[in-house]
Amino acid sequence: MTFNPPTPFPGPVRPADEVGFDRRELSAILRVYGRMVAAGEWRDYALSCRRDCAVFAVFRRTAEQPLYRIEKHPRLRGRQGIYAVIGPDGRVLRRGHDLAQVLRVVERRLIRAVEA
Repeated sequence: MTFNPPTPFPGPVRPADEVGFDRRELSAILRVYGRMVAAGEWRDYALSCRRDCAVFAVFRRTAEQPLYRIEKHPRLRGRQGIYAVIGPDGRVLRRGHDLAQVLRVVERRLIRAVEA
């Protein structure tokens, strides 16, 4: 009779490395999102964490394509900047290293929506 040692329990399964928004970044994004919802401009959002980037997409209606995409690309840290705001047509509206500065493009649209 042979005795086999017990098989140890597998360790915790580590998910693939994904890029995500930290608490500070999410609070800045959700602050702008809350203002735009209060103004009646935005109604829904989607959050996607991928291997190479994280995306916060904003929608006017759920079934449409996003009005804006706020993206975080850490591999662009030394170049154009980690954060980018992309419009509905796919153009980059603003890119930079500071999220607050990048989100100002969207806040300007809020001022126009309130004045109109």
